[in-house]
Amino acid sequence: MSSEQESKTYHPFEGESVSWSLVPWRKLEQHVFHLQKRIYQAAQDDNEKKLHSLQKLLLRSHAARLLAVRRVTQDNTGKKTAGVDGVKSIPPEARWQMAEQIHPTYWEQSKMPPVRRVWIPKPGKPEKRPLGIPTLLERAKQALAKLALEPEWEARFEADSYGFRPGRSAWDAIEAIHADLKQKAKYVLDTDIKGCFDHIDQNYLLNKLNTFAGMQKQIRKWLKAGILDANVFTPSEAGTPQGGVISPLLANIALHGMQEEVEGKVKGASLIRYADDFVILHATKEGVEQAKEVVERWLAAAGLHLSPQKTRIAHTLLEEGFDFLGFHVRQYPVGKYRTGKGTHGKPLGFKTLIKPSPKNVAEHVRTTKLILRRLMSAPQEGVIKELNPIIRGWSQYYRTGVSKETFSKVDHLLNIQLRQWAYRRHPGKGRRYAVRRYWKSQGQRNWVFGNAITTLLQHTDTPIQRHIKVKGTASPYNGKWLYWTRRATNTAMETEKVRLIRSQHWKCPLCKLYLSLNYFCRGSKDLN
Repeated sequence: MSSEQESKTYHPFEGESVSWSLVPWRKLEQHVFHLQKRIYQAAQDDNEKKLHSLQKLLLRSHAARLLAVRRVTQDNTGKKTAGVDGVKSIPPEARWQMAEQIHPTYWEQSKMPPVRRVWIPKPGKPEKRPLGIPTLLERAKQALAKLALEPEWEARFEADSYGFRPGRSAWDAIEAIHADLKQKAKYVLDTDIKGCFDHIDQNYLLNKLNTFAGMQKQIRKWLKAGILDANVFTPSEAGTPQGGVISPLLANIALHGMQEEVEGKVKGASLIRYADDFVILHATKEGVEQAKEVVERWLAAAGLHLSPQKTRIAHTLLEEGFDFLGFHVRQYPVGKYRTGKGTHGKPLGFKTLIKPSPKNVAEHVRTTKLILRRLMSAPQEGVIKELNPIIRGWSQYYRTGVSKETFSKVDHLLNIQLRQWAYRRHPGKGRRYAVRRYWKSQGQRNWVFGNAITTLLQHTDTPIQRHIKVKGTASPYNGKWLYWTRRATNTAMETEKVRLIRSQHWKCPLCKLYLSLNYFCRGSKDLN
């Protein structure tokens, strides 16, 4: 057999031998998504027999197994991270074999390797948090299991749960808070779950899953796999290690029901959750304290506890407000011309503003300062190349808030840092020389850091765009792709691109499918 023939494998959807790069991903995406829609509907109808039957069908599906392998070996950002076996990448020829190895038939026969402990720094903090990295093969199994479990739980998750879910984001959580506060000042329980991923009661989680026996056994094996840290093995008696493909979904399942418990037992309370971060809002301090007691009892059953150091009760108008997901939420007393209004047009006397948190602003300024210090000898193009993605990403995240003033302030501070960088590079030639060399005029703007090749972005270049919160318990698995594509093009894209997609009726001109949430054709993105 020739080397060309060895690199090809029989593919059931085409009826002929194809290489990995020629797999018809569009057909695979269609097939898997069709099964996921049926799983979602069966979960909504509480038809447990049909639900488990469809999940088993998806797990055995060749299309689902190929997509699971593709996601861990090509799509995911951690695709080059090795587990305990040291394998960092899988060549295209070996991916076919991996797709066969993750078939549920072999789940009980395979030996479960421990996860590799990796410590990464927490943003803006000296301490580090642990990750548990499974092997690539186990990650592919987890990706396959997630394809089957996620639609089921998307049909059950609560409306105000936004973290690690398809079609939902931190912006939706912030908009939910704004909708709850814009007409009434409230007390807030600002808290944090202590080591959520590491302390979840595994038996509690497995009982809550209540899935069929094969899936239950496999998830138990992942939870009990143990941890290898610097060649020292430690059994895992609690928690779901961060770093696995399925870990965020399992954490969401463990925390599901908290909102219903609080809002059902404390009248007038609102709980808004993003993964393991949440806030509780209530009109009275007594209501917030009662909600706190309810949450503590509910979390104790899951083996979790609130962090005493990070738990506080504040008021959105009478006190300094609170921080959530990098935003600062506060209500400010204002005059009659700037005040917000109630449902009947009655002036409230305050306005609810959500801005970038001072802590995150300071951390961003510190980041740019350290980058410039590290690139003291780098050319101007190198500095711009490194700073532009950071400026763009930070300002894009905060563009949904009241951020224009903050953007101007950060631009001013960055300009001071850039001048210090330029002056230090040419200490004997004077400051005018540095200014003429590194700054220029561009249109009606002066003091633009750049040259004829490239220029530095400014935070104020990012327009403020309000985000529209996702509807209730809506999920992409309901099959309404027109809604999801229109939603994706609402605030997150340039005007030209939005006009182009609308002219195409939100469809890919090649495969005629609605575009996915990240504006790509579902199934046409072929990666090698």
